[in-house]
Amino acid sequence: MKKELFVIKYRWLVIILTLVVVAAAIFPLMQTKTNSDLKSYLPESMPSNINNAKIEEVFGKDEMLIILFECDDVLQESTLNRIRSLNREFNRMKDFDMVMSLFDARDIKGENGAMVVDPVIKRIPGSESRREILREQIKGNELAYGLVVSEDFRYTAIILNSVTDKTDKELMAAVSAILENNPGEEKVTMFGQPYLRNEINTKISEDLLLLLPIGLLVMIVFLMLSFRQKRGAVLPFLVVVFSLVIAMSVIPLLGWQMSIIGILVPIMMIAIANNYGVHFITRFQELNARHPDMSMKHIVTDVTAYLRKPVIFTGLTTMVGVGGLITHILLPAKQMGIASFIGVGLALLLSLTFIPAVMVLLKKGKVVKSAAGNGNTLFNKILNGIARFTTQRPRLVICIFAAFLTLAAFGLCKFRVSADNNNLLSEHHPYTQAFHLIDKNFGGTKTINIMFDGDIKDPSILKNMDYYEKELKQMPQVGNVNSIAKVIRIMSKAINDPADELYDKVPDTREAVAQYLELYSMSGDPEDFEELVDFDYTRALMTVQYRANDMKILKIVEDKIKSLTKDDKNVSVIGGYSLTEKELSQSVATGQTYSLIFAFVMIFILLVIIFRSISAGLLGSLPLFFTVFSIFGLMGWMGIQLNIVTALLSSISIGLGVDYSIHLFWRLISELKTGSSYAGAITAGLGSIGRGITINALSVIVGFSVLFLSAFPVIHSFAFLIVLSMFLCLTGALVLIPSICMLIEPKFLKKQMSKT
Repeated sequence: MKKELFVIKYRWLVIILTLVVVAAAIFPLMQTKTNSDLKSYLPESMPSNINNAKIEEVFGKDEMLIILFECDDVLQESTLNRIRSLNREFNRMKDFDMVMSLFDARDIKGENGAMVVDPVIKRIPGSESRREILREQIKGNELAYGLVVSEDFRYTAIILNSVTDKTDKELMAAVSAILENNPGEEKVTMFGQPYLRNEINTKISEDLLLLLPIGLLVMIVFLMLSFRQKRGAVLPFLVVVFSLVIAMSVIPLLGWQMSIIGILVPIMMIAIANNYGVHFITRFQELNARHPDMSMKHIVTDVTAYLRKPVIFTGLTTMVGVGGLITHILLPAKQMGIASFIGVGLALLLSLTFIPAVMVLLKKGKVVKSAAGNGNTLFNKILNGIARFTTQRPRLVICIFAAFLTLAAFGLCKFRVSADNNNLLSEHHPYTQAFHLIDKNFGGTKTINIMFDGDIKDPSILKNMDYYEKELKQMPQVGNVNSIAKVIRIMSKAINDPADELYDKVPDTREAVAQYLELYSMSGDPEDFEELVDFDYTRALMTVQYRANDMKILKIVEDKIKSLTKDDKNVSVIGGYSLTEKELSQSVATGQTYSLIFAFVMIFILLVIIFRSISAGLLGSLPLFFTVFSIFGLMGWMGIQLNIVTALLSSISIGLGVDYSIHLFWRLISELKTGSSYAGAITAGLGSIGRGITINALSVIVGFSVLFLSAFPVIHSFAFLIVLSMFLCLTGALVLIPSICMLIEPKFLKKQMSKT
């Protein structure tokens, strides 16, 4: 009792100290910055990051920004005039080291035995006949057709490679200004990391400004409706606000930035941090209803003493659950785990100190009769109905749960891991539309880069590259393959007759290759190849462009490349952003597994320690297993993929769901101590603690439901799954555990009687 007496005796010290700490946390909170760079979410030591760095060291950083234009015919005069004007302005910008469009792509042809290099469009056609001539010329140009113009000529692209020091916001503002200064009737969409990062940054800020106030408002209204008392709403709500401020301040204090995953931290605090205060208010109202003559100080002391152990234990299990994210390989997931761990810990502390300190200063208030558990409200009727069903038909209950698990097991066969993060924005967003257009009309949004070391003018190296290209182009997923070998082959078509055996082939001698390049330099610019080969022709880059909306397809393409090049001593590095995305997806799956195992093992150990029984660990973990297994099965049935956000689901569900089992066990022990049978203990337990558990679960559901208003579809999926998982955890605690207890009458509940 010493701690309770201390909190009550020094209540003003507790209140003032709490307010000072929270006020101090506001200052770092104001310095929070956002980070939308998905590549930075992975450790620098990962193989894909290392390989990409090696390629970037030779060929520069690959930061493509693709602007797509859509109209009935991109060769119409007005569209080409607009593209040319934009092309000139982008070429004048120092932010881009490469600009590629119909006016930059090369047309390599032969005239009078000489090689002639011109832009694909030298002059804009002014008549229908000239336009058709140009159309046929483009169709025969491998460096333009399907690369900067679609095969149906409804789309054309301006491809920019960013080398700027500007922020994404500044760069996109400059690009948008140029587009606005060159208006046209064409529909414009954009694709690329600078654009995606800027959009995510903007929407992260918008989400926080929208979700936080709505979440807090919804929570205070829910608490008012649940407890019908101002104190029942205000005190848990203050714990939410204080915990939220502290948890969010951890991010800038530790030098971190807010990621798309970080959006979940404040909403988690809104949903979770009131849990312990909810049980405090529930128990207070119960004692006040059953013992109206007890003094306020007496009630607060009894409530604090009664809830101290279960609240501490449930708080620890929740902390362990969310703390499982610390083992995750994704950096934002680790950060979220640490911030949430601290936030939940503070909520636990404040519920046992701040709430009692304030409560003892208040009057008892009106009695809430339904809190005694014997009222005639709908709430009580439902809980009493559940008690009757579980005590009278326990075998039927278990059979229903088993059938549901069997159905979920079939769904696991359809379970998939997301192959990329292009689904972060809605289907109607210009970025997502551009993603689908590029996949359909421009060869694909995925790229793998293969770097070759050696004498690049050596025909054996070039012929290997040409062979790889032809093999890869046979794959239905591969759209384009670009390399210096392809350019050499196009040169051969320009200076050889179709009947010549050298036509459309890599020459057999190094001298012939050198001659081709020399002929090109007489009419064209050797720097045209700087994306394909370095200055001294000792390193070359082959870029494979393909489509993949599934990890299996991505792996098929990667395996094919590795199979083709495994014995090629000149292949030094295989990289590309799609391989980074692949490792990101694999990290999501691996991180999910590690955090899941960590959370389950730690929760099991804690339950065993708390109740000194292995049976308690197994029985308490059963609803969690049921929930996680069912959720993954439903994800398979519904086609919801595992991604950087939904992968966080299981740790959070486990951390929250186990609380309900602990509170139920604690109440059953208390009821059995009075001499009740298991049926009587379950009926009384569900009628009393069942109310607190249900309000607790509903508050979590209501809190997370705010995420449906997010700008990110992946957050919507997470919200749906976490709401469903909380419902399943609640069902497992209130229905499955009592049914099992009726059948096996676990001994650990009675063994604890003398210790409680």
